[in-house]
Amino acid sequence: MNEDVARGAAGGDTARDRSGEPAQDDTGTGGSAAGGGWQWARSEDWQPPTELNTEVPHPARMYDYYLGGKDNFEADRRAAEAAVTAYPALPLAARTNRAFLGRAVTFAAGRGIRQFLDIGTGIPAVGSTTEVAHRVAPDARVVYVDNDPIVATHARALLAGHRAGHTTVLQADLRDPAAILGDPGLKQAIDLAEPVALMLVAVLHFVQDEEGVDEIVATLRDALAPGSALILSHASPDFVPKQTADASTRIYSRASAPLVLRERARVESFFGDFEHVEPGLVQLPLWRAGGDELPEGWQQVSAYAGVAFKA
Repeated sequence: MNEDVARGAAGGDTARDRSGEPAQDDTGTGGSAAGGGWQWARSEDWQPPTELNTEVPHPARMYDYYLGGKDNFEADRRAAEAAVTAYPALPLAARTNRAFLGRAVTFAAGRGIRQFLDIGTGIPAVGSTTEVAHRVAPDARVVYVDNDPIVATHARALLAGHRAGHTTVLQADLRDPAAILGDPGLKQAIDLAEPVALMLVAVLHFVQDEEGVDEIVATLRDALAPGSALILSHASPDFVPKQTADASTRIYSRASAPLVLRERARVESFFGDFEHVEPGLVQLPLWRAGGDELPEGWQQVSAYAGVAFKA
């Protein structure tokens, strides 16, 4: 459930997005480059977009609360506490989702991928995609995409010390994949003709079927070169009682992005014809985790995770 169950409730907000070393123009929507180097807007010039509404719970900020962060508002805390009352394993789900992200990014980087497109980023925290990827490959490039202006603000602060050009952040919405793929900031940072790790970690469960979730994912998959990877986790009703699942969806129905729990077969469909690596699509904590990495109570984490590659 991105980073976690949240990385929304499961994860981030939605698609909507996550963080990076800000390559932002002064509109807060992208980056610019000249002469091969990134140009950064001064932090004092950046103003939060007027659409920021602190009275409506936001999954990314609720997720931050689950992880013990402080980048949330009273409405987020109230909703998060209600969600935890309904499903006490939520904080554990957030932590295990973060751990999955770290293992998956490490695996992809170990397979030679040097470009990461992380959509539904959520508020930056320890163990970010950039941090993990650069441990394996200091030259890795990361683009974070998130629709929450608070994410952009904190991404700038968190990544201020990173090498310019290696990480950028875009404020955009997963529900408009064409805009993401066509963004000048993304094009300057990532070469889609080369393998990319597309990360949809705990974010698709905030996109409704009627919003075209299948078409959104297909558009992103189709834009990737052979050798690319899809890293995905998704909240599910499969591992909790029905009343728990129903209570969770009711609570998130009042947030800026309602929660959609999907069963295993539905989550599997998002991978299309990409080929899973072992162990395939499994309960989230189990993806390539050693026995000593499984926390107490992991069986209660009601989410799936998998990594698959494009032939």
